[in-house]
Amino acid sequence: MERFGFVGLPNAGKSSLYNALAGGGALAAPYAFATTDPNIGVAKVFDKRLDALAAMSQSKNIVNASVQFTDIGGLVEGASQGEGLGNKFLAGIREVDAIVFVLRAFLDSDVPGPTDPLEHLAVVETELSLADLDTAEKQLYKRQRAVKGDKSLLAEVALLERVVEFLSEGTPLYRCDLNDDERLMLKECFLLTNKPVLAVVNIGDDQLDDAEAIAASVAAELDAEVIAMCVQLEAEAAELEGDDRREMLEGLGLGEGAMPRFIAAAYRMLRLRTFLTTGEKESRAWTFRAGSTAPECAGVIHTDFQRGFIKAETIGCETLLEMGSWSAARDKGLVRSEGKDYVVEDGEVLDFKFNV
Repeated sequence: MERFGFVGLPNAGKSSLYNALAGGGALAAPYAFATTDPNIGVAKVFDKRLDALAAMSQSKNIVNASVQFTDIGGLVEGASQGEGLGNKFLAGIREVDAIVFVLRAFLDSDVPGPTDPLEHLAVVETELSLADLDTAEKQLYKRQRAVKGDKSLLAEVALLERVVEFLSEGTPLYRCDLNDDERLMLKECFLLTNKPVLAVVNIGDDQLDDAEAIAASVAAELDAEVIAMCVQLEAEAAELEGDDRREMLEGLGLGEGAMPRFIAAAYRMLRLRTFLTTGEKESRAWTFRAGSTAPECAGVIHTDFQRGFIKAETIGCETLLEMGSWSAARDKGLVRSEGKDYVVEDGEVLDFKFNV
């Protein structure tokens, strides 16, 4: 399960975003540090393909993919030196897979704090970079001492020297030209800015017509995916169910709501894809990384599936739905048998054969 941590200044709308995505449960209040301990919630990733497969197979159970959201207490200037929630705040970020910056753009005289999203961005980037600089310098010192007896650490020392140089200039690592191998090498250092990022710009209901322009101005500075949404309206809609929720979303021009937009952006950021399994007992959506082979996807279900992998029978979801059943698709020769080197594509329906 992928874990997303909401990071931003106090009163930016992190708790309201959590409520919009996870369906409530977080205290959203117009004062700093209303959130002192992280709120952690799990939300289903709804997928029309899964529902259609379940109907085709008359599945007794439907299991959606899911993601975890963590609403982390507000960051303030000086957090890297212990201000505000200090180390408690930073520890919450270290445990997530990706960072979601929540940047305030809405105007409200009753809610203190800056309303320029780029001002929010500058503060959070500075504090995360300073915290990483302290960590990187300590890791570099350890390896510089150890390299005298272990020359295999030379590459790590050289990389950390570059990292310290970047961070000393106030440049977070997600802005740096590190390759995938270098980022993987840094993973054990638990650097905050070595994580993927996206941003949610929290706009007011009077800014909905300008949402795209506001998002574009932040994206130009951050060079990452940016979504502008009125988080308060989204949180209010999330409290409704069925027709009432659809009526509110349609009336406000919010489409399907915050969750599909956020998930689509998050999946693009982390290069996540979905494969599906279906049968009378269960239809289920599984999340995997783009570029994964059939055995690696089998391992998402169970390590035994990967260890004893023989082959994967596969077909595109739309094709299977057109045929109406696995047996009909097999009769037409549309089900392929793929081996260990096969790279799975998004939306494929798989049936793994294995032996352990």
